[in-house]
Amino acid sequence: MTAMVLDAPGASLVAREVPRPEPGAGQVLVRVSACAVCRTDLHVVDGELPQVKRPVVPGHEIVGRVAVLGESVTRFALGDRVGIPWLGWTCGHCRFCRTGQENLCEQARFTGCTIDGGYAEFAVADARYCFPLPAVGADASLAPLLCAGLIGYRCLVACGDAERLGIYGFGAAAHIVAQVANHQGRRVFAFTRPGDVAAQAFARRHGAMWAGGADDAPPEELDAAILFAPVGALVPLALAAIRPGGTVVCGGIHMSDIPSFPYDLLWREKRLVSVANLTRRDGEAFLALAPQVPVRTDIEVFPLGEANAALNRLRAGQLTGAAVLIPGGV
Repeated sequence: MTAMVLDAPGASLVAREVPRPEPGAGQVLVRVSACAVCRTDLHVVDGELPQVKRPVVPGHEIVGRVAVLGESVTRFALGDRVGIPWLGWTCGHCRFCRTGQENLCEQARFTGCTIDGGYAEFAVADARYCFPLPAVGADASLAPLLCAGLIGYRCLVACGDAERLGIYGFGAAAHIVAQVANHQGRRVFAFTRPGDVAAQAFARRHGAMWAGGADDAPPEELDAAILFAPVGALVPLALAAIRPGGTVVCGGIHMSDIPSFPYDLLWREKRLVSVANLTRRDGEAFLALAPQVPVRTDIEVFPLGEANAALNRLRAGQLTGAAVLIPGGV
């Protein structure tokens, strides 16, 4: 099969013919029909995550169909459409797994990072960590839900009942979570790179009632803010924008250093929290909610062999919405 392989940190991906993987007990082999490109993939490729195996096939927003069932798999049948997310395996018995925090399992394995992922024609996954997908919706349109949607949803839950919600960095995750927030009756304020009028218009199209630069003050005090942009300097700005008792949620797996800031920005019971990975419960809840909104994803499709081009477009901030790779061409 063809796979896009990362051999070393900072290297370009290489198209390579590799043996088709075979599922072990409890696993499924999935023929990949679409794999969205996530900012975490950039962190994998750029060497910013220490746990990445080498070589590795990136990609963790995978939609495909079950091609082979491993021994003892009864949850799926051949031909079922499934989604494969970032969280690929947990130990099941540590203190985190036993208390509903499997996303913090210290032995966890991650798709496209410590497990080969979906920048390929086939991928193997633990059947327990795959999600059944509905019959409706195009494969490419569903792919961004598997991380941009899931992590965005977990960030939104961490905001509590915040009615005035700020979103810093308006890309794949933001354009999904903004739709969910509007569905829930929240008001969305979008923050983009200063002067990025195209991104601001994109945010307004997806329900933002106001859009401006990251260094602009919002027209109203926020109840909570989510940071999708991996820029530590945004943390003090977001803290300044929220009300006393408000929450700032950092949604990325990697962020540049947070600069020092006056304690007064955090005082009066403001909270600064991070979101790490996802749980299967998050996936089940979000994938049940998405059709009710209904969530519509803006995507740009690339053939699998153009993965490097898609990553470069994402790195340069030239995508609105999500890039999606299609094995076998477009």
